[in-house]
Amino acid sequence: MQHSIDICRFSWIRRLAVDYVYNYNSLAPFFAGDPSAPEAWQKTITRRLTLRPPSAFVDVLATQQQSRGAQSEALAATESLRRPDTLAVVTGQQAGLFGGPLFTLLKAVTAIKLARRLSQEQSVPVVAVFWVDAEDHDWNEVASCAVLDAGWQVKRVALEPPLGAGEMPVGSLKLSDNIRASVEAMASALPPNEFTATIINDLRRTYQSGTSMSKAFSLWLETVLGAEGLILFDSSDPAAKPFVKNLFEQELRHTQTAALAAEAGTQLVARGYHAQVTPHPESVALFRVDGVRQSIRRNNNSFTVGNAQVTLDDLLKALDRHPEQFSPNVLLRPLVQDTLFPTVCYVPGPNELAYLAQLKNIYERFEVPMPLIYPRDSATLLDSAAARFLKRNKLSLEVLQPQDEAILNQLLKAQLPEAVKQSVDEAQRALQARIETIIRAVPTVDPTLAGAARSTLGRMEHDLTALHKKILKAAKRNDSTLRRQFMCTQAQAFPEGRPQERVLGFVGFLNRFGPKLVDRLLTELPLDPKHHALITP
Repeated sequence: MQHSIDICRFSWIRRLAVDYVYNYNSLAPFFAGDPSAPEAWQKTITRRLTLRPPSAFVDVLATQQQSRGAQSEALAATESLRRPDTLAVVTGQQAGLFGGPLFTLLKAVTAIKLARRLSQEQSVPVVAVFWVDAEDHDWNEVASCAVLDAGWQVKRVALEPPLGAGEMPVGSLKLSDNIRASVEAMASALPPNEFTATIINDLRRTYQSGTSMSKAFSLWLETVLGAEGLILFDSSDPAAKPFVKNLFEQELRHTQTAALAAEAGTQLVARGYHAQVTPHPESVALFRVDGVRQSIRRNNNSFTVGNAQVTLDDLLKALDRHPEQFSPNVLLRPLVQDTLFPTVCYVPGPNELAYLAQLKNIYERFEVPMPLIYPRDSATLLDSAAARFLKRNKLSLEVLQPQDEAILNQLLKAQLPEAVKQSVDEAQRALQARIETIIRAVPTVDPTLAGAARSTLGRMEHDLTALHKKILKAAKRNDSTLRRQFMCTQAQAFPEGRPQERVLGFVGFLNRFGPKLVDRLLTELPLDPKHHALITP
């Protein structure tokens, strides 16, 4: 069993993500520096220290944390941001139900580990920040959480959409009384053990009726990682918007973001990559949020907000009075993040990496230092029985992805007594040899019989194949243990045929492995974006 697997072996990893870590020079024009080069870190740190975020923003962070009762380690990390030399490693994700997929936890742990390593290697204070993307309006992205039940079946727990779902930012949606049923549904789905009661009690405490989706997510993630000093920031906080008002004004006055991103996308395609974002040429990288979220487009010298025509002066006045009514789209959000935080590095997933490749010129246009980009660690978590199954049968992880029994049949075939296997093989060879002799001889008697002889061979080979399949079926019945082990391992590694980290919520892994899971991830995740880690907590 390999505990470190080259990402090149995985079919779902796109070329851009592979080349970023293996052939950075091919993508160098699109990023601020190679994170594998020590000089890139030194250069980025120096550049970042020349532009400090507003110190009053730390008060906004602290107020958020106090409202959630954040742990002392997280509060201390926020206070360190008041120092002029503190830097941040930032990651983020949408506020998924019960914490979202496993990759959310992997992102956070990668950021924590990287911040600690940088602090030690560069002799500067570095904190880890998790940006809760609470201004996204895609309800379906956050409304469910999947776990494996006691029978290794995928069970999804979903929230009923509250009023405004799909139109209003997720951070403004309040959980209704239905959340109680969702928590109890999760309690029923999780295989019960000594950790289950604590986890369900924590979910009942953090996911309560009347709490916003983003606050519940933040409360839960702080429960899991707050003691590690992770700073949670809810991006929908109106109190933070005045600090990026100038950025929003620049976007309204000099709309070039969409054009710059489109140009970078064209260049990526010309190099054989893909453009993750294809913005409308007239789009402004902002939304107007007044009850519902509406896109903004420039039309010659005027603007359209939703279906309403407005002037630039109208938008600037609205921005000055109510900056909280504006939010960035996917192209401007990273710049908002790096205006508020002293970001030296951002930790993305593979899809984020692709759209970040379109932003370098936008950073330069706004004179915001672009951070280094360090892809998150990827991992598969298996219990000890599954790990032993892979090792004993000398299987690589990726062969389990196809949702069929091809690999199982190979294993079962290998389990057959050698005498049986040899007898079937010898019979097949002997049959072919004998019938071929007949086929060569019959034309001397009657040339038309050659076809009949070949048909006879085909029927006999078919019957022999059918017999072989019956033997395999008997082997399957006789070796139910092997079948069960295969199915359990496959269900863990590739639920529904997809990588575990993208399907299953990390709450299920906390239930299975307990509090030691976070410690094991902090110890065993390798900070190595070239490889996928196989971990048995």
